[in-house]
Amino acid sequence: MLLKCFKKTALVATALLTGAVNVASATDLEVTHWWTSGGEAAAVAEFAKAFNATGHNWVDGAIAGSGGTARPIIISRIIGGEPMGATQLNHGRQAEELIEAGLLLDLTDVAEAEGWKDIVFPSKLLDACTLDGRIYCAPVNIHSAQWLWLSHDAYATAGVAVPTNWDEFVAAGPALRSNGIVPLAMGQQAWQTGLAFGVIAVALVSEDVWYAVNRDKDAKVAAGAEYRRVFEAFDDARKMSIGSNVNDWNQATNLVITGKAGGQIHGDWAQGEFQVAGQVAGQDYTCLPGLGNREILDTGGDAFYFPV
Repeated sequence: MLLKCFKKTALVATALLTGAVNVASATDLEVTHWWTSGGEAAAVAEFAKAFNATGHNWVDGAIAGSGGTARPIIISRIIGGEPMGATQLNHGRQAEELIEAGLLLDLTDVAEAEGWKDIVFPSKLLDACTLDGRIYCAPVNIHSAQWLWLSHDAYATAGVAVPTNWDEFVAAGPALRSNGIVPLAMGQQAWQTGLAFGVIAVALVSEDVWYAVNRDKDAKVAAGAEYRRVFEAFDDARKMSIGSNVNDWNQATNLVITGKAGGQIHGDWAQGEFQVAGQVAGQDYTCLPGLGNREILDTGGDAFYFPV
């Protein structure tokens, strides 16, 4: 489904003669994204290979850094009249003003012709691409943040068993530390610490308590005994991450891959880093959904938008 969107954009770009349009030819389509880690780059290469097989040419516009770095650059180019042919964004309201300004291609005809509603699951991923009944982006993956990634080598070096839940992970921290291993790898970016806090909250409290705090904004519940466990666990995480002096998430993942850190709280996109490093799940590393406490996963992802 994505290739038809790319091809449609390439044809539109050459057919339109006026207005704020992409000047790339039908055979050269610049695609901007922030997928620059080893695993991400390998995935992007597959997109490019498939697109190039249609006779067109993928012009890679990778922007180093996280989405927080790339999004302002992408949006600035679109509103400044220098749009790319296609771009990664997280689907949702971050593109709403661009849509309302008429700066993104309406993909409804392609979506309906190909039956996206029967393909995209969960349906909320396509709903997040939809505004006023029209579809403006193509979901390309599905992600969940609720994972704890664990290095088998790190725990073998420390002489302790690989943890099976959060409490065991915390308890094993001193053994790792005494062997020169950072218990918890965490990149020094706000979105990564925010992700970790959110994952801990989902894993350690009941669903009712989580909704009371995060949906209903109940301050009494947030100050209560059950939610206190979240704050205490995050304090444990903060202490365990001391010495994790890296910035980007994939650098933190590499600490786990190389046995320099015991674990990392991070999304399932980290799995690509283990894969390109040749590691095998269950043999070289373990991944615990819901920190091994509550196997509840959220769903989100990335999508491609097509500026006009």
